[in-house]
Amino acid sequence: MIQNPILPGFNPDPCICRRNDNYYLATSTFEWFPGVAIYLSKDLKNWKLHTHALTDERILDLRRLGPSKGVWAPCLTWCKQDGLFYLVYSIMHSTSAQFFDIDNYVITAPEIEGPWSEPVYLNSSGFDPSMFHDEDGRKWVTNLEWESRQGYEQPGIIVIQEYSTQEKRLIGTPIRIWRGGTDRGCVEGSHIYKRGEYYYLMCAEGGTGYGHCVTMGRSKTILGEYEPDPMNPILTSTAHDFYSRHDSWHLKPYLYNPNSELQKSGHASWIETQNGENYLVHHSSRPYKPELRCTLGRETCIQKMYWTEDGWLRLEGEGNLAQIQVPEANLKEHIWEKEEERDNFDQGWNINYYTPRISRKGWAEVIEERQCLRLRGQESLNSLNRVSFVGRKMTAFNLQVSTCIDFTPKYFQQSSGLAVYYDNCNYLYFRIYHSESLGGKALGITKVDQGRKDENKSHRILLQEDRKIYLKITIRSGWIRGYFSYDDVKWERIGDAFDNSLYSDDYCDGFTGAFIGMCCIDSQNRTQYADFDYFDYKTN
Repeated sequence: MIQNPILPGFNPDPCICRRNDNYYLATSTFEWFPGVAIYLSKDLKNWKLHTHALTDERILDLRRLGPSKGVWAPCLTWCKQDGLFYLVYSIMHSTSAQFFDIDNYVITAPEIEGPWSEPVYLNSSGFDPSMFHDEDGRKWVTNLEWESRQGYEQPGIIVIQEYSTQEKRLIGTPIRIWRGGTDRGCVEGSHIYKRGEYYYLMCAEGGTGYGHCVTMGRSKTILGEYEPDPMNPILTSTAHDFYSRHDSWHLKPYLYNPNSELQKSGHASWIETQNGENYLVHHSSRPYKPELRCTLGRETCIQKMYWTEDGWLRLEGEGNLAQIQVPEANLKEHIWEKEEERDNFDQGWNINYYTPRISRKGWAEVIEERQCLRLRGQESLNSLNRVSFVGRKMTAFNLQVSTCIDFTPKYFQQSSGLAVYYDNCNYLYFRIYHSESLGGKALGITKVDQGRKDENKSHRILLQEDRKIYLKITIRSGWIRGYFSYDDVKWERIGDAFDNSLYSDDYCDGFTGAFIGMCCIDSQNRTQYADFDYFDYKTN
């Protein structure tokens, strides 16, 4: 059996495609760099992070974008006729006053590893663009046409427009084709597929919260009219019908289903194996209870499907509730080499590391001869500009990270340490810094909650000036605890236990997930650096 989620932690908006025997799955990265995570599998069960599509700051400029902005909902397809991968994606700049300022692009590459082409601008009418390659060689782009007018149903309607590869632009006029297959509202995440005589339109509805779902419609012509699936929604975590067309609030925690192990199930993509089996990838969340807060964000799951005799896609085992365990595909199992828990910084840059908004160029360097990661301090963790934070997605409810830091702060504005980070307004930072009141190098805790800072001054510790410091963070049963040591043997607690559920989509009102990692800050002159001997990441 396949155990869901197949991609734990922050991996929303999955889109899957197949080239020969390889399956590639792309997920959103929002304000995190590099952009668009692409995973690889040969059996739909075992996956590894393989590459990223957007790795150049010249192409991907995320500086000064707010939390949960940036790269939204990539659509990855393989066009056999062209011999190219196509990646369509959004850059969300602002959602202020419900205007949703966004730009949509397409890039191509002959191989999944690249090189990827220069971005071609598509439109700015809304988000979640998707490309369909028709059998006649024509290409079509669908996206949500965002509705900003008061008194109209939000977020809007799915539109379609032809894309010209010769002119490298959308041509013709966008045509509205789908208002949704249910009354849950918030239709988005559209994909078109062709099977037999029908074009199938798959969408997400209900808002990407507890009322989320997958719906389908079909038509014998690509421009519609699309007939809704009589069973809609075909996949969800909340099976009962509800009316929410005029409620644009996405979370809807009152729709939590205690009988479903996976919540917020929706935003799907269909794939047929080389053996003719059918699967959907989609995202779901697993909240802390009773808080209903999803620290791990929206995670990628998979469901086995089949086509009915009358041409509709159905969940294996009947019903429409997302399942935690799924039958495996009839494919030879391919298990990837297990990743080492400890990164000793002797093998170059770990592909699992992400940085907020900017690349690591110029401030984060793996020094292999010294076997350390050197971070040059920049702006505070509250900044939307240049932050020296290297983190990993939190992929389990229980985990432990540790490191050893060689750091000599000279001013109170310089610090280094470990942080649990959701966004620039919500984080927990165990920091080594220079304390004038304590008279030297010290250890403290900075907690920022909805933009409000608390330095936990009663828990400061004066450190030995010339010693390296070992730091450790454990997360168990929903609580975060920090520890320090001089020898990696005798550990002492740092302050109180902190509520991990605060670093969640639901509490922070975001769309990403929590990260944990290494940080260095120098608000004095941007020159002070910290050396990290290793980064140890354990889940259990």
